[in-house]
Amino acid sequence: MNCWRLTDNQFDALVSFTYNLGSGALQRSTLRWKVNREEHEAAPAEFMKWVWAGGRKLEGLIKRREAEGDLYL
Repeated sequence: MNCWRLTDNQFDALVSFTYNLGSGALQRSTLRWKVNREEHEAAPAEFMKWVWAGGRKLEGLIKRREAEGDLYL
């Protein structure tokens, strides 16, 4: 990941994501792939793929991922 090409908000959103899901989740995610290719407009949709726990969509995770996606943009 090219951190020097990220805005502060983009970096902060990715740190929040990584803190909550772990670095392994980011490493193997399409989110990382999009960020590395500077497809920044596609990132919010990638955050929203991570709202599931125990086979269910959780409202708290939806809100967190929406906030991270908004921050990213």
